[in-house]
Amino acid sequence: MHYDNVLITGASSGIGLHLAHQFASHGHPVVLVARQQPELDALAAELTGLYGQPARAIAKDLEKPESAQELYDELLAEAVDIGILVNNAGHGFRGKSWELTIEQDLSMVRLNIEAVLRLTKLFLPGMIARDHGRILNTASVAGFEPGPMLNVYHATKAFVLSWSEALAVELEGTAITVTALCPGPTDTDFFPKADMVAVRGVQKASVMAPQDVAKAGYEGLLKGELFVVPGGMNKALAAARRLLTEHAQAKLNEKMYEEVPPEDRTRNRGDIEAKAGLPA
Repeated sequence: MHYDNVLITGASSGIGLHLAHQFASHGHPVVLVARQQPELDALAAELTGLYGQPARAIAKDLEKPESAQELYDELLAEAVDIGILVNNAGHGFRGKSWELTIEQDLSMVRLNIEAVLRLTKLFLPGMIARDHGRILNTASVAGFEPGPMLNVYHATKAFVLSWSEALAVELEGTAITVTALCPGPTDTDFFPKADMVAVRGVQKASVMAPQDVAKAGYEGLLKGELFVVPGGMNKALAAARRLLTEHAQAKLNEKMYEEVPPEDRTRNRGDIEAKAGLPA
């Protein structure tokens, strides 16, 4: 049986790492992309050792506009056709708009939006020519509603959601599908990097293991689902946009992004991920 080559961005940790395990464990050769070569090399060796599948590790900083083209050219030179594109890399910064720098805002736009567009523009034509392919975009329940203190991040994910839905319609009549994976709070490096480990949404809300999110994303992609929202609480959050006013949604998120007192903090990054273990 032929298994498509899968390109996964943001593959060195969190949801991306567990998506790599999902695809490799089901027989797919994977191309792993993130910033740090040593982390990718270690993951590639682990995947090959566990599942016997080829794994390429290519370090690229996707915030740089030339990186997507460099990645595409490298794979083209090696005659590697990408059948499944996983646009997973992304990050956020927490703070009031007038406190965050413009570079922090643009960093989110470059990675969460521009890199996704560039990679899709490069790899989609090959899928269309072969009339075969799948695209998985890691969005977020944040894309369904405004998020004070994380407003640019929410806006970038709203872009990914809207764009994914429109692209899926454009691709109707082809054998190519688009899936938007929309997790809620997940035990990944996103929160420590965004200085958000102490916020209410991490300490008090329902937080999923990235393994479970990756499994849901993988299964939804294979089914050709447009939206995948893992977890009952996250489904409720996504549905809330039909029940609450935008202002009420924004105030709810503002509350979730407040820090809780040190004595009320019980979670650390990695607790939930470690408890869940690797995907079966």
